[in-house]
Amino acid sequence: MSADAPTVGLPLAEATVKLFGDPLRARIVQLLAAEQMCTCHLMEETGARQSTISHHLRILREAGFVAAEAHGRFTYYRLRPEVFCTLTVGVAELAAQVQQAQAVRRPCP
Repeated sequence: MSADAPTVGLPLAEATVKLFGDPLRARIVQLLAAEQMCTCHLMEETGARQSTISHHLRILREAGFVAAEAHGRFTYYRLRPEVFCTLTVGVAELAAQVQQAQAVRRPCP
């Protein structure tokens, strides 16, 4: 899978963990939801080291949540809205399944 491929076929639970499984990664997502940023901006906002920010950006890119674009000597990162829409649909389907499961009880042997 290319670094910018969308998260098609990634199980919902795995995608959610990739997105929010770490407090710093969740904070990066929150920041990128407001605007495109480069690593130096993310370091400034979070107080994390460059290597740590890069590690989390790599995870987010490999999962398809983040795209990168060179701008001069900097690389700007942005969230990919189409992937978030797909994730939202998956969460909505899971919510509907949970609602239906309220009336189903597996009998004990």
